[in-house]
Amino acid sequence: MEFGIFVQGYVPASRAKADPEAEHHALLEETEYVIQADRSGFKYAWASEHHFLEEYSHLSANDVFLGYLAHATERIHLGSGIFNPLPQVNHPAKVAERVAMLDHLSGGRFEFGTGRGAGSHEILGFLPGITDMNHTKEIWEETIAEFPKMWLQDTYEGFKGKHWSLPPRKILPKPYGVSHPAMWYAAGSPSSYAMAAGKGLGVLGFSVQKVSDMEWVVDSYKTAVRDAEPVGDYVNDNVMVTSTAICAESSKKAREIAVSSNLNYLQSLLFRYHDTFPRPEGIPRWPELLPDYTPEIIDLLIAEELMICGDPDEVLSQCRRWEAAGADQLVFGLPVGVPYQDTLTTIKLIGEHVIPKMDTDPVHRTTRFREAARG
Repeated sequence: MEFGIFVQGYVPASRAKADPEAEHHALLEETEYVIQADRSGFKYAWASEHHFLEEYSHLSANDVFLGYLAHATERIHLGSGIFNPLPQVNHPAKVAERVAMLDHLSGGRFEFGTGRGAGSHEILGFLPGITDMNHTKEIWEETIAEFPKMWLQDTYEGFKGKHWSLPPRKILPKPYGVSHPAMWYAAGSPSSYAMAAGKGLGVLGFSVQKVSDMEWVVDSYKTAVRDAEPVGDYVNDNVMVTSTAICAESSKKAREIAVSSNLNYLQSLLFRYHDTFPRPEGIPRWPELLPDYTPEIIDLLIAEELMICGDPDEVLSQCRRWEAAGADQLVFGLPVGVPYQDTLTTIKLIGEHVIPKMDTDPVHRTTRFREAARG
């Protein structure tokens, strides 16, 4: 199983109140997390694209963010988690250009994650007159298969659809090296996993809750992907899942960090804005918050496999559960309100004690798929 981190520009009101430059500091700290993850042997870093989501995510221009990191890192693959290709949000031709440019700047280390967006407040802001998020499905479906054509055809043949069109044009630059970056889809439901598998797309499982909920979904994806008809140049047989992770020198210290980091606030914001995600029973409606996390709640979350927390041995054991469930990549959402130095410690300890025992292949899984596509 491979490992990654996920950043999103989290700027809670409490931080902004204490620091007039909180937004600036948060964004720059997150570049440091990716740089440290690169040094610590993580294989992937994913950066969100969100708009209008105060506090929850101020990382809107993730192409710019990833362009900086392409120069600041050496080995880690950099992924869009996501680039939104709905033409009302980002014109598909411009998305294709950005992907190829980042592929060049990173030396072939870019991962193309895409999706429709998970919240009405965000996405419907770009779709005046539309009130149903399901409307975005047909727009995305119309668009996704055009990207490999833009990259691989010398002159793109052009497209005329219901929601956007483009005459024949040369889309430049072309991707770096062979084929094109691996393609992924941000899936929020079992049906989305199946759809991604059918199209040969890897899955970005940002909405996964617990290991036991994951096992049958992964199994169904792995079954369906065998018969994929890929929209791209190759099948990216890959399931990525996300979890919160706090690793410290001792179990006691890790739990103290978890209790003091206001993790409940980020979770409350998630369900405030991501109204297409399944809402578990008992989740309050904003502005009501989830209760503060006590030591007992942290222990319960660990026991229920809803977060990874502890000393390096405990974290290793908890990660192995995700591996046993069939995940190809485990990604830790950082930060979640945890202080800067404690977040760096988590990255360093996992890089030193967990990754060497679980990921012994020096080559990225997506690199093997991409190279095999062209023999």
